[in-house]
Amino acid sequence: MSKPKIAIFDMACCEGCQLQIVNMEEEILELLSVVDPVEWREAISDQSEEYDIAIIEGSVTRHEDEEKVIKIRERAKILIALGACATMGGVNKLKNNFEMSDVKKYVYADNADDEHLNTAPVKAIDEVVTVDFKVHGCPIDAEELTYVVRCLLAGKNPIIPNHPVCVECKLRENVCRYEYGEVCLGPLTRAGCDARCPSNGFWCFGCRGFVDEPNVAAAKEVMAQYGKTMDDLKDKLLLFNSKQEATDA
Repeated sequence: MSKPKIAIFDMACCEGCQLQIVNMEEEILELLSVVDPVEWREAISDQSEEYDIAIIEGSVTRHEDEEKVIKIRERAKILIALGACATMGGVNKLKNNFEMSDVKKYVYADNADDEHLNTAPVKAIDEVVTVDFKVHGCPIDAEELTYVVRCLLAGKNPIIPNHPVCVECKLRENVCRYEYGEVCLGPLTRAGCDARCPSNGFWCFGCRGFVDEPNVAAAKEVMAQYGKTMDDLKDKLLLFNSKQEATDA
């Protein structure tokens, strides 16, 4: 029986999520025993137009990339969005808070109008095509990716956490970051990272995106309890959760 073919693609990103895969060491050998990578620029030179599972890292920032994502979706039986840039636009989506002409002038100065430097408001992959599964985080947790892939190969739907990071913080008996005078996005952010940032002395940055139906009322209560405002919270949300709709420049 032939192994499922997997192709990994990158759009606008730092490719840090793919590096997480490369760094899996022995575990990647186990994964390769059950799948056949046919395209992955980070690790192999082969290219293919035939694959069963497509994994896309990065956000869409150009019209030609949008067309590429559409073609990938047409060929793939299953499409996985990999990392914050792919699942919700990530840090790249900060650009959407400004006029595209201003962004180009700021970045490219006198070359801003060059055709090959054209850009557009950032879109997550699911703003372009249907995404079957998402692996959240910046960067991803490699174990979560292998879990998702193995579930798919076994014909099972992977279970992605849909409760806030605060739950994991409490399980790890962390002191709440609000006690340190910080604004933490744990009450709104999807768990699954084992509260990695709060457990290492940082507030939650929100890189896994919102839980479904986040408890905004509870977040407001936390803000009030610690003398913070909703504007303080919104400032933190901008890094990974800029929500301005992507439109043509």
